Amino acid sequence: MSRVAGAAIGAVGAMVDVGLIETMRARDGRLPWLGRHLARLRASVATLGLQAPPPDIADLARIAAGLGERVVRLELRDGHVEVSTRDVAEQRAVALVVSDEPYRPYPHKTTHRGQFGRALANARRIGAHDALLVTADGYVAEGTAWSLFWWDNGSLFTPSQEIGILPGIGRSRIMELTGVREARVQVSALAGRSMFLVNAVRGIVEISSLLGEPVPRDPRTAELSSAFWPD
Repeated sequence: MSRVAGAAIGAVGAMVDVGLIETMRARDGRLPWLGRHLARLRASVATLGLQAPPPDIADLARIAAGLGERVVRLELRDGHVEVSTRDVAEQRAVALVVSDEPYRPYPHKTTHRGQFGRALANARRIGAHDALLVTADGYVAEGTAWSLFWWDNGSLFTPSQEIGILPGIGRSRIMELTGVREARVQVSALAGRSMFLVNAVRGIVEISSLLGEPVPRDPRTAELSSAFWPD
């Protein structure tokens, strides 16, 4: 294994140590979204002025994937990449709460993930599976490791990229599969809506409840889920 990382410009212009992360799903030893993950990583490297990854980063990821179902994690730091793997978590509907953790824009998948770790820990402390973060203005942003989608009057919605949310690989896949409208909404606008979460590791996962209230199911979510992974 080799290691990876870099430095980024902080809010006050100081150089702050930061790594970039890409976490992806290996299915039968294949990494269906590897090219997209590496494109996002390289775009962040260019924007943040970090050291580029080694030329063999794709080969390292493929070797780590093995032959079965795994989660492969790349961390880039100072031009070196550290590769690790873990089992795929059980697929289940998510009981979601709204976090008190103030959301800060997260347009690059960096190692500075404290807000998400705290939100997840607090959610599990009160018996939920995950948490939804909202902006200081009360706009719905994203989950701790997920992009959010909801159905409303026949249309599929997701939080606006302009809020500063991560350009998720799973999010972009959903937007390829069907028409999606971006919106800025308060949590109250989600009441009674069918919702789901998505990321590039678990695919689509339905939300069973929000703030303790049951979330209705929508058959269109299952249709998207069946089409999510490429053949």
